[in-house]
Formats: sequence, structure tokens, C-alpha cells
Amino acid sequence: MSGSKVLSIILGGGQGSRLHPLTETRSKPAVPIAGKYRLVDIPISNCINSNIKQMYVLTQFNSASLNRHIKNTYHFSFFSEAFVDVLAAEQTPGNKGWFQGTADAVRQSMHHFLRHDFDYALILSGDQLYQMDLAKMVEAHKKNKASISIATIPVNAKDATSFGILKSDEKNRITSFIEKPSADLLPDWTSDVSDSMKAEGRNYLASMGIYIFNRDLLIKLMENPDTIDFGKEIIPQSIDEHPTLSYQYEGYWTDIGNIDSFFEANLGLSDDFPKFDLYSRQKRIYTHARMLPTTKISGTILDKTVIADGCIINAGKIEHSVIGVRSRIDKESTIINTYMMGSDYYQPLEDIINDNIVSMGIGSRCFIKNTILDKNCCIGNDVRINGGRHLEDTETDTYAIRDGIVVIKKGAVIPNGFTI
Repeated sequence: MSGSKVLSIILGGGQGSRLHPLTETRSKPAVPIAGKYRLVDIPISNCINSNIKQMYVLTQFNSASLNRHIKNTYHFSFFSEAFVDVLAAEQTPGNKGWFQGTADAVRQSMHHFLRHDFDYALILSGDQLYQMDLAKMVEAHKKNKASISIATIPVNAKDATSFGILKSDEKNRITSFIEKPSADLLPDWTSDVSDSMKAEGRNYLASMGIYIFNRDLLIKLMENPDTIDFGKEIIPQSIDEHPTLSYQYEGYWTDIGNIDSFFEANLGLSDDFPKFDLYSRQKRIYTHARMLPTTKISGTILDKTVIADGCIINAGKIEHSVIGVRSRIDKESTIINTYMMGSDYYQPLEDIINDNIVSMGIGSRCFIKNTILDKNCCIGNDVRINGGRHLEDTETDTYAIRDGIVVIKKGAVIPNGFTI
């Protein structure tokens, strides 16, 4: 990729209402995943691993914790041109409004981008889980003299109805595009995919929401204030006029759109061979470097469980769960199918042994299943939370239920003996 300069623009997403209540106090890219990372670490790490080191993260909701995370995490050499900057929606004399959509966010931030010398703009989503060599996509874009490239992934008929679906010719040039087609239209939208994808019934090319634009074309497309979204407007309007390349990707990729997919993606990390590989040397995921002690476990039966740094665990049994940084779980508690995000700090010992205070973490003799515990939760003793499809969607001050998954809100205090 030598000689071509790439500016990466990571879109932080809207209000993240489908990830509520995890987005109640933070923006979507700042949501903690895998017990020690945040969602935004994924696209940033993909860029760093692809030697793309000039990045902007665009956000507009609850951006304080995202700002703090990026400021504390991504430090490059004083002499390099590398940076990761957060751009929050800002009111200017020429613009009084919030970002109206993905393209509008890029348009409103354009004056910041144009201060940099770049040939290609790489536009990424801030809420996807994948590991991809983006430099290879840039190379393919250059080699095929494309004006726009779209990363595509083969999907099956069931999933195809919830994506933008593309058709490409034998040179991988995109010829047509349809947003979220109905099932009866699908037979006309199959594409040429590899034999392994055909064998899985994945015959439709879905847009991954990852785009490359030539600098001059992006500037030109941003001149029209009426187009506010890449997927719905810019891409469908551009494919007839500008050479648009489909760059096929066949690795693991998931769009973390709702609580269900978020829960599944996190618990998937506890599988024997997780689809998302946190143990790869080439594709490592970077995050805030915490100086935490080792995790201490006593008397616990563990099965298919991922445990982050700095935990103190005396539970009876933990299975198929992800336990985040600084988590504390007391004696005789059982944790199943649960993502515990952990804590931002340690409580003083006198608080933990004070019987009048429900301390941070999970108390004694609890049973917790099919649950997400947000950061800094305080769960008392003898608490029983049994998530599952038998529960109706609910919203309270301390917890919410979405698709049978119980989400205990950030900092919530759940008293002794409480049952859901």
C-alpha cells in the first residue's frame, strides 16, 4: 500500500437505541466487549494492523466515555503522523443540526478531513466485530481503478432480507443494489461466490458498510446536502455513474445491532475455537493498557469461560460466560451464559465487608443465567436471575429485559434475595 495515503473515518452510529440500556450513558462505540475491550477498539485495531494510522471517530451521543477511552489508549510516537481523533457533532454558523445519517456525518466533518493529505477515504462502522486486512482492500481498489469499493460478505437467504444486497459482474464490478429486499425478490439477486460459500447456501452479497472512496469523488458527492445516508442513497445513486468494486470477504463478521447479537458475539468468545480470534499475533486487538493484578480463583468449577485481569472469584460454578476486568464473585454462586462487564475500580475492603452495603460484583449463593451485567453492578446475596424466552420485555430503573436476556444496568444495586 506504499505511496497511497488513506484516511480512515469510523462512524460511531446513532443513538444506539437497539443496544439500550447499554447505550444509556455511553455511545455505541464505547460499549465494553469481551471483558476488557470496547467496540471501537475493533475498527481501530483493524486499521493499525493494516498500517492505516490516521483515523477519525465520528460520534454525537454520550461521547464523553468514548473520548476518554481514545485519549487514554491510542498514543503514537511524537514524530509520527498517526492519530485517532474523536469528532463529535458540532454546531457551526453554517450548520445548526445533528448528524442526520452516515453521509451527513461525513459531510459535516469534511472540513476536518480536508486538512489532511489523503488519496482514499476508508469509511468504517464503529459497531462490527471482524478482523480484516484493510490494506488488501485498498490494493484491490487501486488495482481495479475503482472510484468506490464496498466490502461485501456472502449471506444466506434468511439473512439477506436485513442487508443491502449487491450484484456484481465477473470483474467484481457492482451492477445493481437493493436495500433490504423482500424474500420474494431474492431469486434475482444471487451473485457468483466461492464454492465453500455456495456449500453453505450463502449466495447473496451483502454490503458490510465498509467503503473506500477516492478523495475527489467523496468531495463531489458531499456537495449535495440532500443525500444523508451511504447505504440508502449515495451507494445506489453512484454505482451507475462511477466504477464501484465489490471486495469479497469470507471471514467472521457480525454487525452488533441489538442486544441479542451483542450477547451472542460475546458468549461466542468462550467457545473452544471462537470465530473471532483474540489470540492471533497478526490481528491483535488493542485497548487501554491497564496495570491490573492477576485474577485469583478459589474453589470454582470453570467451563467454557473467559476471565479478564484483576478478578477475585470464589464462585461455586461458572460456565459459558465472559467475566470482565476487576469482577468479584462470592461463594456458592452459579453463573451460566452470562456476560459480566466488570468494574471500573476496586471498592475499599471496608465497604466489601460491611453487611449494610451491597458491594460491587456478585454476592454469595446467587444464581445468574442468560444475563448481561453492565459495569459496576452491585448484586446482593441470594439473588436469582433466570433469563430466557419465558420473560417479557421489561424496562425498570435497575434492569431491562430484551428477547429474554436480562440486562442489569450500569451501577445498578440489586438487593439481597431479589428474583427475576
